[in-house]
Amino acid sequence: MIAAKLIWKCLERENVTTIFGYPGGALLPMYEALRQSSIEHILVRNEQAAPHYASGYARESGKVGVCLATSGPGATNLVTGIATAYLDSIPIVALTGQVNRDLIGTDAFQEADIFGATTPFTKHSYLVKDPLDLPRIIREAFHIASTGRPGPVLIDIPRDLQEENIKNVKFVDKVNIRGYKPTYEGHTGQVRRAIRKIKSSKRPVIYAGGGVRLSYAQDELLKFAEDTGIPVITTLMGIGAFPEDHPLYCGVVGSHGFEYSNKIMEHADLCICIGARMSDRGTTNNVANMNNMELIHIDIDPAEIGKNINDTNIPIVGDAKTVLLELMSKDIKKDTQDWLKTIEMIREDFPILFDANTELDGINPKLLFDAVSDIVPDDTTLVADVGLNQIWAALYFKIIKNRRFFTSGGLGTMAYAIPAAAGVAFATREHPKTILAVCGDGSFQMCMGELGVIAEHHLPVKIIMINNHKLGMVRQQQHDNYGKNHYSGTDINFDVDFMEIAKAYAIKGYRASTNEEALDAIKDALAQPGPTLVECQVNEDFIHI
Repeated sequence: MIAAKLIWKCLERENVTTIFGYPGGALLPMYEALRQSSIEHILVRNEQAAPHYASGYARESGKVGVCLATSGPGATNLVTGIATAYLDSIPIVALTGQVNRDLIGTDAFQEADIFGATTPFTKHSYLVKDPLDLPRIIREAFHIASTGRPGPVLIDIPRDLQEENIKNVKFVDKVNIRGYKPTYEGHTGQVRRAIRKIKSSKRPVIYAGGGVRLSYAQDELLKFAEDTGIPVITTLMGIGAFPEDHPLYCGVVGSHGFEYSNKIMEHADLCICIGARMSDRGTTNNVANMNNMELIHIDIDPAEIGKNINDTNIPIVGDAKTVLLELMSKDIKKDTQDWLKTIEMIREDFPILFDANTELDGINPKLLFDAVSDIVPDDTTLVADVGLNQIWAALYFKIIKNRRFFTSGGLGTMAYAIPAAAGVAFATREHPKTILAVCGDGSFQMCMGELGVIAEHHLPVKIIMINNHKLGMVRQQQHDNYGKNHYSGTDINFDVDFMEIAKAYAIKGYRASTNEEALDAIKDALAQPGPTLVECQVNEDFIHI
């Protein structure tokens, strides 16, 4: 069997049905063999988007997403997307072509050390040197990507190796990697300590991160919170870990979270952190207080415990779902009525202000996303880009029932939403669902080419573009740091006719300048079977979250 064909056979054995890629000279043998594979190849319009497609596909399906690019610039174009998946713990496998083995290190045409370049932000990287290793390497790559704390794995494959003819191929079923043994069960002694600490606390709060969603522990978290009466706050990546219409839900915490949520954290005497890195964005407003409160930190990655907060009283290394079940195996019911009354007072003192900036013309995005969440189905997936559009969607679109919220929370990568939402659409073609891609006019222009993929495959992606003719979040930071009118490099001065762009891609477009127009347009867009673009005009001074 030719090695290129073996690669596809190995991917088929991993139940890969879709791969997002872009061909090139170093991949010619693989693309020739692809013609005989059952795997569907989706031609992205820029390799930079390929890992984002794979990310959206992985997050929606629960499977490992796969992307493919040629050597040199093709491979380096994957770098940002791989780093994005790494920071958000998304399981993807990136395959790259490489120059012939005898040319490696000679600065050959389209040669780049992608193995070395991605080492800091992959769970593992491989440079294949022997085609007989392919079955083992591919099996290991999928195992590493999807177990423990999920993340990206890269496999770099020289072109001449792809053309080798192999005899006595041995496929690999079981994986046993020395030194890689993720811990799923919490240490019994630490679990007992945590239970005692929870029982003795007066004002506990659960700080839920993306790890709850990654371990599919939403039901366990709900039961744990209800059994104990402990309120739940989420990080940006933890949105969707707990139903937002539940009485114990207390909002999103951090530098871009709700003011009342941060105030609740200030009053708490115990923080039960589950599946969160406690990074700067999530703790900016509370880091000093967190360093002084009691902290139980549950995470499957031991490197994250104690990394950002000085004193972790009770560290528990383990999977969120497993550890929550261990905690609930004991009676930990509490009387938190006094604490919940205090929280209600905090809510009243720091209410959510939907009507701020009412003197400005244009659309109020807070009211818009709140209204949109009332008209979409309960299984909607919203994929947000990065910027003010991301925060407005995160804070004001209600994630209830079976809804999902995806975004680039760790690296903060613009141009994520549209290809990731398309990845969601490819993952749900057998059972189509409502998919919203939220972006700004800046991020939209970074990835307009991917509209070709959405249009070609008639994907039901509804794009909501917030157009303020600015790079809104950077402009807000300039305002907050230097004062009004201290803006630099954040104006998008050229007025683009986005409706003509939508028309060029045979995508139905809408332009709205009031909330009523925007909501009517979104309602009509939801009724369309294919892709749509709704351009929402927002005043440039509507900047504060």
